[in-house]
Amino acid sequence: MIKYIQGGIAKDQRGQIRFVNDFDMNLVKRFYIIKNADLKLIRGWRAHRMEQRWFYVLSGSFSIDIVEIDNWDHASPDLPIRSEVLNAEDSQVLHLSKGYGTAFQALKPNSEILVFSDFGIENAPNDDYTYPIDYFTNKK
Repeated sequence: MIKYIQGGIAKDQRGQIRFVNDFDMNLVKRFYIIKNADLKLIRGWRAHRMEQRWFYVLSGSFSIDIVEIDNWDHASPDLPIRSEVLNAEDSQVLHLSKGYGTAFQALKPNSEILVFSDFGIENAPNDDYTYPIDYFTNKK
């Protein structure tokens, strides 16, 4: 399941507050922040069979390519790729349930994306499926 959780921005003379009040973080065990080295780098493909993730752009914007893995022993390289663009100004969280692979590319300099996970780091070696960046090719 791929779902957006919409937030908002409250502004006044003091500045602004970005929020996503409908993001229930009861399942979250950890988070990390990704900042790509440059705009050319594509970080991926990494998939998770057990872990679900939530993505929130802190600054700039990212293109995120998403595939739903069909076979964990040998994923089909022609799986359809869904492309999404996340912008900090949109103040929304993208939720991916377990079973998806992702590849990220920053679209603006100094872009940062916050990633939440429902599994602790000790589970990472048991749920890390990586593929070469050119493995999935069926981009729509």
